[in-house]
Amino acid sequence: MAGGSGTRFWPASRAHRPKQLLPLGGGTESLLAATVARIAPIVPTERTLVVTAAVLADATRRELPSLPAENLLAEPSPRNTAPCIGWATRTILARDPEAIIAVLPSDQHVDDPAGLRASMQSALEVAKVRALATIGIRPTRPDTGFGYIETGGFVPEVDGAHEVSRFVEKPDAARAREYLASGRFLWNSGMFFFRARAMDEAIRAHLPELARGLDAMIGDAAVREVFPALPSISIDYGVVERVGATPGQVGVVPGDFGWSDVGSWESAWELAAKDDAGNALPEGAIAVDARRNLVRLEGSARGKQVALVGVEDLVVVETDDALLVLPRGRAQDVRAVVEALKAKGRNDLL
Repeated sequence: MAGGSGTRFWPASRAHRPKQLLPLGGGTESLLAATVARIAPIVPTERTLVVTAAVLADATRRELPSLPAENLLAEPSPRNTAPCIGWATRTILARDPEAIIAVLPSDQHVDDPAGLRASMQSALEVAKVRALATIGIRPTRPDTGFGYIETGGFVPEVDGAHEVSRFVEKPDAARAREYLASGRFLWNSGMFFFRARAMDEAIRAHLPELARGLDAMIGDAAVREVFPALPSISIDYGVVERVGATPGQVGVVPGDFGWSDVGSWESAWELAAKDDAGNALPEGAIAVDARRNLVRLEGSARGKQVALVGVEDLVVVETDDALLVLPRGRAQDVRAVVEALKAKGRNDLL
């Protein structure tokens, strides 16, 4: 899934170059390219489909030159994850009615690709014996920014896999601490695994309007006409949680492979290479009595001399036409800047 806008990474992220097309995982490779590369040993490129926005199709092809042209699905307009996954599922069903599908977000970082692939293999096995499967991340802190999964008993057919007792929305701080202390909860990674037939049946059962729209999407002209009118709903709420309301239908594999959802400039700082004072800076930057700062230069700003003196915990991002400065601890508030620009009609900066 590669259609997100990534507004929390403004000004580096724009409508024409969103988060998944940026190198935010500590290297030079975009998050999207890294996602495809890390799963290639078990899902080669010829069996990888990428669903993105029509306006991002050309940029996505440039990031993935080896992706077959017929494996890129371009959404005419954003309609959330259920239509995205429904369309991809129908496309795969037409090629292989017995297919098992792994759905991965394109904007996550993984430190241990082999560990991810091992968890994926287990989740694909769970998908053979349950309606749906997912990977849950072992929580390392009481984070309020993630949905949680409460684990139940074991799935006997797959070592280490659990039944899902329930999916929980993002909690407040007190409840997040309770979840962490209990040892029964995992972060919801947004990765899903299922037999293509099972997902198609689930969409027909729980989202019949979406199923009827997908039935009508035969040919490019129909896609352009029908897709923008599909219901905008997430796969979590529209299908996964509803299927999971029946005990024993959804399984989860606990994962521990250095996962990050790369959700803000704070995450980018955590993943970046740093100096002894915790600064993540461009090559040649000068830092005097400065600690734990992130500086990123884009476009014509690259190559500028950067100097920091006596500052701590800042994010500084400069592009051709914008400069962002904020405390790292308020990285989530970048979205407020985007909203302010929209209110001013400055779409040229979005």
